Amino acid sequence: MLFNTFSFFAVFLPLTLLVYFLCSRYSLRGSIVALLLASVAFYCYWDIRFFPILAGSICCNFWMGRKISDLHAAGDLLSAKRWLIVGLVANLSLLVFFKYFDFLLGNFSLLIGRPYQQLGLALPIGISFFTFTQIAYLVDCNAGKVRETKPESYGLFVTYFPHLIAGPILHHKEMMPQFDQPDSHVFSRGRLILGLLFFTSGLFKKVVLADGVARYVGPVFDVSQGNLTMLEGWAGALSYTFQLYFDFSAYSDMAYGLSYMFGIVLPINFNSPYQSRSIIEFWRRWHITLSTFLRDYLYIPLGGNRDGDARRYLNLVITMLLGGLWHGANWTFVIWGGLHGFYLVCNHGLRHLLAGRDNWCIRVLGTLLTLLAVVVGWVFFRANSVASACAILKAMAGGTMLSVSGASLGINRIMDVNNCLVWLAACAAITFLMPNIYQVLGTGLRREQERRLEQGLGGMLLGALLLLSALLLAISETRGVSEFLYFNF
Repeated sequence: MLFNTFSFFAVFLPLTLLVYFLCSRYSLRGSIVALLLASVAFYCYWDIRFFPILAGSICCNFWMGRKISDLHAAGDLLSAKRWLIVGLVANLSLLVFFKYFDFLLGNFSLLIGRPYQQLGLALPIGISFFTFTQIAYLVDCNAGKVRETKPESYGLFVTYFPHLIAGPILHHKEMMPQFDQPDSHVFSRGRLILGLLFFTSGLFKKVVLADGVARYVGPVFDVSQGNLTMLEGWAGALSYTFQLYFDFSAYSDMAYGLSYMFGIVLPINFNSPYQSRSIIEFWRRWHITLSTFLRDYLYIPLGGNRDGDARRYLNLVITMLLGGLWHGANWTFVIWGGLHGFYLVCNHGLRHLLAGRDNWCIRVLGTLLTLLAVVVGWVFFRANSVASACAILKAMAGGTMLSVSGASLGINRIMDVNNCLVWLAACAAITFLMPNIYQVLGTGLRREQERRLEQGLGGMLLGALLLLSALLLAISETRGVSEFLYFNF
C-alpha cells in the first residue's frame, strides 16, 4: 500500500485513526495493540509471504533483547555480550541471505571462473530498516539502556507503518516512551491539521516534482548511455539528482505527518541537504537517522577519531563503504559509498587548511563543490552498472564531438531538453530558495499551534487540505502511481 493512493488516504488512514482513538477511550494498551495490528495489515498488503520473516525477526529479537537486558542487570556482562553476538549474527545473516547472497556468490563465481545460477530471491520489503532498527535495540540492551519490556510496544516500535518501508530508522528511546504518553492517545483536530500539512507537502513533492522530473531520467540511465552528448548527460544526472531529492523528501514529510496525526513525533530524517556547504554537513542533513546509526553503531565502535587522523580516515571510508552496500547489492553502491568516504576524508583535510577562514566566497564555493560531488555520486547510485555510470560521466565531461548544430548537440534527440531545463530550474529554485516544511512549522509537538488550529479557520484549512490531497492523488492515479525510490533500498 502506497501513501500516494486513494486506498491508503480514503480507507486505511481514516479507519486506522478512528479505531486508534476509539480504543484509546477505554484502554491505552488497547490503542497500541490496534495500531500494531493496523501496521501489520499495512505490511501484509504488500506481500503477505514476507510476514513470517518480519514476525519471526520481531519475536526472536524481543526475546534476545530481554535475555541480554536480564543478564546485564544481573552483572553477567560476558554472557550478555555473547547473546548480543548471537543476535547480531542472526540479524545480519538474514539480511545477507535475502539481499546479498546472489551478489556475493556471483562475484565468487567470477573469481574462481565457474558459472553460477542466481537464486533470484525476492527481497522482503523494509528488511534493511527493520533489521538496523533491531540491531540498535540489541546493542542498547547490552549497554543497559533499555527499560521498555512490553511486547506490544516493541512490536509497534518495529512495525509502525509510517516508517516501516523506507525509514526513518527508529531508536527505542525516542519512540517507545511516546507510545505510553496519554496525550498521544487523545484526538486533536489541530494535530490532524498539522499532520495533514506535512502529508500534503510531501504528496506535492512526490506527485508533482519527483514524478514530474523523473521522465528525463530513464532515457539517459536506461537507454542511451553509449553515445550521450554533454547536454544529455548533465540533463539526466541533474534530473535524477532532483528526482531522488524530492522523492525522499516527500516520503520523509508524509511519514512525519502521518505519525503526527497519531500524536507520535518521528525523528527528522531530511533537512534541505543540497543547501549544505560541505559533505560533512550533507550527511548531517541527508537520511539523518541512517547517518546517526552508522556513526553510533559502526564508526565509533571501529574507533572513531580516537587513534589519530590516519585511523580516523580509514574508519570513515569503511563506514561509508558499508553504508553504500546497505543500499543495495551492486558494485555501483559500493563505489558510491567509497566516493563519499573519499569526500569526507578530503573535507576533514580542507577543514584543517581553512581553519578560521569563513566568508561568502568560501561558503558559495563550498555549496557548489558539495553539490557537484553529490551529483557525481548519484550517477553511480542510479546507474545499472559501473560501465553505464562511467559512460554517463564521460558524456558529462565532454560527451560526443560537439558542434554548433542542433543535431550534434543532441537537442531533443532522446528527450525534450527545453522542458527538462524548465523542470530543473523550478526544482533548483524550490531547493535552494525556499525553506523546508520543518523550518516553517517547527519541530516536536506544536501544542500552541494545535490550539490555534482548533479554533478560527481550522475547519476551513482542514477542508482545503483534504481537497488538495484528493486532487494530488487524482493526478497520481491518472499518471499511474509510482513507488518511492527508497523502497528499493
